Amino acid sequence: MDIDYAIRKNEPAAIHETSEPDDVDLYEMWEQSNRLCVMFIKTKISVGIRGSIERYEKVKDLLKAIDEQFATSDKALASTLIMEFSSLRLISVKGVREHIMKMRDIAARLKTLEVTISDNFLVHFILCTLPQQYGPFKISYNTHKYKWSINELMTMCVQEEGRLLMEKSDNVLMTAHGKFKKQAKVKGKGKRIIPPQPDIKKESKCFFCKKKGHMKKDCTKFKDWLDKKGYAKPKEASGK
Repeated sequence: MDIDYAIRKNEPAAIHETSEPDDVDLYEMWEQSNRLCVMFIKTKISVGIRGSIERYEKVKDLLKAIDEQFATSDKALASTLIMEFSSLRLISVKGVREHIMKMRDIAARLKTLEVTISDNFLVHFILCTLPQQYGPFKISYNTHKYKWSINELMTMCVQEEGRLLMEKSDNVLMTAHGKFKKQAKVKGKGKRIIPPQPDIKKESKCFFCKKKGHMKKDCTKFKDWLDKKGYAKPKEASGK
């Protein structure tokens, strides 16, 4: 639809009464594109800078004014990125991929500002920002003759991260298992204390008449039965 025609092409000569029909069509095409672009930009621009660009009616002048509003010093931006790059450190074992990608992104942005960081320096600097858990990994790289690229470094670091996390989980399980065995051993030492049992009082019951409240030896029916049968009277316990 050639809506951006006014951005791609310069403004044609103004039309007058003697202008050719092709020149008139070309100017009207540019003028329509310019009007649409300016209207769209002004409706979408930030409220904070809208007041300073209302006077512009040509799209190229409008875009230039917007660029000036956001113009920054390359030197100041480069200094900010260098400070951010030098202060980055990976605190924990996790997140090594994101850490390397962030440092590589800052290095790429510095390169656009004519502050070039070589790949060899970037690899060594990234290794220096890793925590102490990666110590054996750093020694392995320093003693190896072959130099890694950034992608190779990222691959190796992700593998080392997985190994460290697995080793950490195994240590936690072993520690928890040893602590459990120690507690069980401590609990098993010494005499076993049996908690006191409450006194259970049994209610007396006669097995002869099946009535409660007395024993068989005190039962009158049992004594009468013995007399009828001619059995000797049971001896009472002497208590000695």
